Amino acid sequence: MGKPDAEGHGPADGLPGLPPEWGRVVVPDDASALAAEAAQIRRELRRATGLPGSHRVLGLPLLVLLVAVLTTLAGLLVVTWPRAGRTERPTPAPYSPPATLAGRALPALDLVDADQAPVPLRGLLPAMIILLDGCPCPDRVGDALAAAPAGVSVVTVTGGRTVTAAPTDQRQFRELADPAGGLRSFLGQPARPGVVTALLVDRTGTVTRVLPDLGPVDAYRGDLSALGA
Repeated sequence: MGKPDAEGHGPADGLPGLPPEWGRVVVPDDASALAAEAAQIRRELRRATGLPGSHRVLGLPLLVLLVAVLTTLAGLLVVTWPRAGRTERPTPAPYSPPATLAGRALPALDLVDADQAPVPLRGLLPAMIILLDGCPCPDRVGDALAAAPAGVSVVTVTGGRTVTAAPTDQRQFRELADPAGGLRSFLGQPARPGVVTALLVDRTGTVTRVLPDLGPVDAYRGDLSALGA
């Protein structure tokens, strides 16, 4: 148990004594007597929390966060901001040759001649049918006509109703127009500028070969000769 000090002040019985290094501890009867000490402690706490270093410690993370947000916004603006003079060009679809038509029957199409009279296309078989809606290409037509065997027609087909007459007297050569676009629809591919497409069709109306881009005659001479056999 604690014992009273030399002046008779000490702890109540049953309570431990205070450490001697604390010195004499006086507890006033009125708490208002400690107001001055409490005010001094509050002033010291305010001075401690108001040091410039504490503001710097708190402000550094905020500065880093602000820089990160501004950098992100700037990157989004650069990506989404429309650039002057920049135009988006559509990517053209790759061209796939209509080679799957080989072995299929040529539809019963009625084309028109220079007098706008209907001409059944299947009545000209066997034939090499050359579509000129992408390019007139008279040299390609001349090569095909020179290589065609007897009994095989060479038929040129243009779009619309206009038929351009060629100076030739060969009976196996016919120039027609396809105003309804049925032959191009049968191919399943649009006309391409500067490109001539040709079909080789035997006497039974079966497509034997498709030439998506008609080239030199040596590339198809054998198939063309087979139509006259």
